[in-house]
Amino acid sequence: MAASKCVVITDDEQGYDLDLFCIPKHYSNDLERVYIPHGLIMDRTERLARDIMKGMGNHHIVALCVLKGGYKFFADLLDYIKALNRNSDQSIPMTVDFIRLKSYCNDQSTGEIKVIGGDNLSTLTGKNVLIVEDIIDTGKTMQTLLSMLQDYKPNMVKVVSLLVKRTPRSVGYRPDFVGFEVPDKFVVGYALDYNEYFRDLNHICVISEKGREKYKA
Repeated sequence: MAASKCVVITDDEQGYDLDLFCIPKHYSNDLERVYIPHGLIMDRTERLARDIMKGMGNHHIVALCVLKGGYKFFADLLDYIKALNRNSDQSIPMTVDFIRLKSYCNDQSTGEIKVIGGDNLSTLTGKNVLIVEDIIDTGKTMQTLLSMLQDYKPNMVKVVSLLVKRTPRSVGYRPDFVGFEVPDKFVVGYALDYNEYFRDLNHICVISEKGREKYKA
C-alpha cells in the first residue's frame, strides 16, 4: 500500500500562543505552546474516517483501541465512521475491543513493551482489524503488537495513528492511515499523557520544562 498522506508539521512550526485558546488553569504554566488545536484534530479525524471506510471496504471491522492514549481519538474516529454509516450508501458494521500497552517512563520510551490486557485476542481470528493508536514514536511498540496479532490469524490488519513522530530513533514503521506527522518533540493533550497528566486537555500541546519537572515520576 502507498504511504498514507497526512498533514506534515515542519520542524520550524512554532505553534500558537496559549492565550489564544481555552487552556485549563491548572496547566497554564506547564505548557509552551498549542501545537495542534482541537478543531484541526477533529477535521483531520473526520477525513481519516472517510479514508478508512474507503480503504477497508464493506467488511465487518473490529476497531482495536490502544489504551490509554488512544481513547479520545478512538471515540471521535468511531463517531465519524458511525455518521458515515448513517449518511452514505456505504455502511460498515463495527465492533470494538481494547488493549493496553505501556512503554514510557517520563518522556522516554523504555524500549520494553508491557501488554496489559489483551487476553481475548482470539476473538480477532479471521476478522478485519483496525488498530487505533494515538502516536507512533519509534514504531517498536506497534511492530510488537502486530507480530502478536499475527498469532491469532486475523484476515486483515490496518493501523491508524493520529500522530507519527519524525525521530532518528524510528525503526521505519509507518501506519496505513496517519493524521499528522510531527517533529521530535514531546507532545501532550487530547489523551496523550506525561505520567498520566494532560489527558484532560483538548488541544495537543508542547510540554514546558517546568511541566516536565512538576509531573516527573
